[in-house]
Amino acid sequence: MGAISKLAARPWIWSYLGLLVVWLATVTFTGGKGGAEILSAALSFGTFTVIVGLGQMFVITTGPGNVDLSIPATIALSGSLAMKVMGGADAMLLVGLVVSLLCGVAVGGFNYALIRLLRIPPIIATLSSSFLVLSTAIAYGRGLKIKPPPMLADFTTARVFDIPVLALVVAGLAVAMSVLLNRTIYGRSVLAIGQNMRAAWLAGIPVERIRFLTYLLSAVLASLCGFVLAGFSGGASLNMGEEYLLASIAVVVIGGTSVAGGRANVPGIWGAALFMFLLVTMLNTFGASAGVRLIMTGLIIVAVITIAGGDKPQR
Repeated sequence: MGAISKLAARPWIWSYLGLLVVWLATVTFTGGKGGAEILSAALSFGTFTVIVGLGQMFVITTGPGNVDLSIPATIALSGSLAMKVMGGADAMLLVGLVVSLLCGVAVGGFNYALIRLLRIPPIIATLSSSFLVLSTAIAYGRGLKIKPPPMLADFTTARVFDIPVLALVVAGLAVAMSVLLNRTIYGRSVLAIGQNMRAAWLAGIPVERIRFLTYLLSAVLASLCGFVLAGFSGGASLNMGEEYLLASIAVVVIGGTSVAGGRANVPGIWGAALFMFLLVTMLNTFGASAGVRLIMTGLIIVAVITIAGGDKPQR
């Protein structure tokens, strides 16, 4: 019982229990058919949410009010730039990746400049930035219909034993982010700033440098998502990042990261991403209308967060 109690106390466990419940409900409704296929699809599509969720997690962990709303626009711009630079040629694959990541660096730096230099709240700053970034993507990518290089398309859709290769790579990325968060000075500084920014500053932590690196990390991961998503989708589109605005925040909260800052859970990002995909799949399988799907999705997400215990007071 003690082991069960300790496991139940971990915030990320509830996202995995939630995905198990909705998967079982879906499989039961279909008479046991398509269970493996549903999980495989969840891994394929949930992977992109995990990538942006990891970056959003670091931002939210730095404390109340910190959130990156420029993620969808960054995805669109980086995907468009990469596709244009590569021109469908395998030989330009590495160049396209570098350009995409540099796009993220530029957006992250611009976001923090608005926050630090102009003293704009992060929510407003990143929302304003998203309009400028998306406008740039529209001006640059209007009418852009370039297929990704075959190597990129093959990589993003490849499978090993019906497990997406990209999912395995992103699982490795999640492990790296967990090490970065829990085993490095930077990660511990992020947690300290989220717990108490003034105390962190008095302890000698370079608060503003850490915040700058955090917004940079979020934008770079968003640009990486745009790069691989364009390869997976057969090309870039201006609206391909839209669904990741709320999704990137939802997976962070459902996954057990505190919106009050100072506490983060990398394993929960995966559980929450798979849970959200399986939840929509379950409601589609049940034949729910679009309105009912939205209402039920919201209610079930709130229920999972409530059961997980929400944010606990911090001293």
